[in-house]
Amino acid sequence: MATDLIAADVEERMPERTGSLEVERSCLVCEWRGTLQEDPDTPELGGECPMCRAPTERLSVRRRWDRAPNPHAVALGRLGGLRGGPARAAALTPRRRREIARAAAIARWSR
Repeated sequence: MATDLIAADVEERMPERTGSLEVERSCLVCEWRGTLQEDPDTPELGGECPMCRAPTERLSVRRRWDRAPNPHAVALGRLGGLRGGPARAAALTPRRRREIARAAAIARWSR
């Protein structure tokens, strides 16, 4: 019953279709050329070169994916996340929680 309510809520907020493209791009400044996965609404001229951060040009579209996400799978994943986080927190010892928090702070502030 709870899963049906979550699935109905997810269906309202989800876009009807999602898709992506596998494209070949070339940098306009350096010699970089490679294959990337991007959204269909990405402009032909645009995107950043992974090497020099300059604009890139789409040379060709190699593959298209047009899929609508399964709302029931999305709802079950959300339900598991809602249950799993508090269960993990309750199972951790205070010492282990401190270790995790310290590692997260170091990772966050070391950038």
